Amino acid sequence: MNKKFISDATIVEIRGIEELNLLFMTEKAEFAQRLREAMAHAGYPVRPVVLEREFNTRYWGRSVTLQGVRRWLRGEAIPSQDKLQVLADWLGVEPEVLRFGDRVRRSVQERRQRWDEGLGFMERETLEAFLSLPAPQRKIVREVILTFAKASRPPDA
Repeated sequence: MNKKFISDATIVEIRGIEELNLLFMTEKAEFAQRLREAMAHAGYPVRPVVLEREFNTRYWGRSVTLQGVRRWLRGEAIPSQDKLQVLADWLGVEPEVLRFGDRVRRSVQERRQRWDEGLGFMERETLEAFLSLPAPQRKIVREVILTFAKASRPPDA
């Protein structure tokens, strides 16, 4: 009798792949929703024929097929970055918002704001001096700072 055994590690790996696939499928569906909303907001009917025609008149690369744009609208595929840029320019939206949604943009803006608000004059002056250093010296300064940061962390961190 020939039995095949699947280890716990294999099951965990399969579950991890399934979760990644599910996450990417959700990402594709969310992109499709944003694309449909952008088309409607720009005054275009949300139809594959319209998307194919309008996209291909603006894209200088190889034309996209009706089947290809239909897959974008159904959430089965996400266009490459160059195509995404053309779509965003045509529809009048930011490429990162079309690709990832507005929450990503807000997150980046919030981080930038925290960064800008958290730096005083002395920190900015130090960063300017750091940026003016040659690469080998930057590496040394970085290692020193990270060593100090590591040494000052509480033992539980």
